[in-house]
Amino acid sequence: MKLLLAFARLVDGVTDVFATIAKWAVLLCSLISAGNAVMRYAFDYSSNAWLEIQWYLFAGCVMLGAAQVLRVNEHVRVDVIYGTLKSRSRAYIDLFGLVLFLMPAMLLFLYLSWPLFVGMYISQEGSPNTGGLIRWPAMMLLPLGFTLMSLQGVSEIIKRVGWLTHQYEMDLHYERPLQ
Repeated sequence: MKLLLAFARLVDGVTDVFATIAKWAVLLCSLISAGNAVMRYAFDYSSNAWLEIQWYLFAGCVMLGAAQVLRVNEHVRVDVIYGTLKSRSRAYIDLFGLVLFLMPAMLLFLYLSWPLFVGMYISQEGSPNTGGLIRWPAMMLLPLGFTLMSLQGVSEIIKRVGWLTHQYEMDLHYERPLQ
């Protein structure tokens, strides 16, 4: 179990690195969006490349940041049930969801997105819009994001099993989000 927990810590570290990239992508996306609006309305100048880079950066925010959301236990769940349970029951529900839903879905999405990325990379497919960008960098975010989610899913499974067997300490305290 110690080796598995070391692997989980390594995956958590990798997830943190990509989460930092996602945080910077949010800032960059916002700055480009604001700059693009100023250029369009103040100087009557616009470029499809600026619009598309915003989309690419937003895709990076989502696909590179999703694993961090899972890691810090802030993902979507059914609060009505989950919030009333004890930590041990929450750990079992998490394991159930991770093994039966998250992992099969992420592995299927990875399997389906990889050929799309490879095809776009080989063909160097570009945007149909004038002045647009090549598309493979955005498409690469799909298999990369699904790989990160799969790895983080494995890490979370290891940590839950470690917690249930008293070999790993983690905080399973849960507060319903304010609405």
